[in-house]
Amino acid sequence: MDLNLMMLRGRLAAPPELRDFESGSQLARLLVTVRSDEPRKRIDVIPVTWWDPDREVLETEVGRRVWVTGSVQRRFWDGDAGRRSRLEIVAEQVCLHEEESVDVH
Repeated sequence: MDLNLMMLRGRLAAPPELRDFESGSQLARLLVTVRSDEPRKRIDVIPVTWWDPDREVLETEVGRRVWVTGSVQRRFWDGDAGRRSRLEIVAEQVCLHEEESVDVH
């Protein structure tokens, strides 16, 4: 059996972009940064597409930690430079991560 399941935890890199459709559906585009130290230090910015998003997530501040579950999808389109594509996460769920409390005492 094949499986296309993606889970990531990162931070919102930019304010979400929201598109409204005549059908009443909404499409949110998020950019989520994921930091990694292994095998080498790097930061990836992952594009996330989310249909009919929760308002709470759309109104949160940039830099807030989020959990995303969904699947990986390659999207194709024609542009000035010819046929193009990109990988993105199609989210089933996006949740705000409760920040760990820091004891300052």
